[in-house]
Amino acid sequence: MRTEHLSADKRKDATIQAVLTLAGSQNPSEITTAAIAEHMNVTQGALFRHFPNKEAIWEAVLDWAAKKLINCIDKATIEDCSPLKALEVLFMSHVKFAMEHPGVPRMMFGELQRAGSTPAKCVVQKLIEHYRHRVQDILKKGKKAGEITSTLDVEAASILFIGTIQGLVMQSLIAGDLSRMQREATKVFKIYRRGISRGIS
Repeated sequence: MRTEHLSADKRKDATIQAVLTLAGSQNPSEITTAAIAEHMNVTQGALFRHFPNKEAIWEAVLDWAAKKLINCIDKATIEDCSPLKALEVLFMSHVKFAMEHPGVPRMMFGELQRAGSTPAKCVVQKLIEHYRHRVQDILKKGKKAGEITSTLDVEAASILFIGTIQGLVMQSLIAGDLSRMQREATKVFKIYRRGISRGIS
């Protein structure tokens, strides 16, 4: 990657992509600014002209990821389809995103395990909270439309929805086989769908 002559905004974007590439194949906590600069063919000084420290880089990377995932959520909720179909679209879109950007879940899981509060960790926490509320909105619409059982615990179902995706991603990363997510996603969602649906197999 050659980034010597990029504008400030493009240099920041290149830095984000460099971190995601590195995080896709190694422990994010072990990624140094020296490694990022080397990957980009720039000096650390050039890197720090755009970011005051490593924490700011991590925050920018996770902010980028959060915006991308929120975009997936927004697309699912504006689709001209039933609530159950919207949940499926969101589920599959999230899995596809994780497959295309394996560095993102690695970084998110890493940040959530850190003690105390950091700007990057706050980005992840806000994303999960936003995601959970949007899934709850879809579930409520499904109950109102008669697609989802009226006795469903919406809060628990939203936690299960997100946790199911996280489980798929984690198992695929552990196995070192990202394609496993896609192979299993359809079968796993069918089980989730059957559990919340009202008389739909």
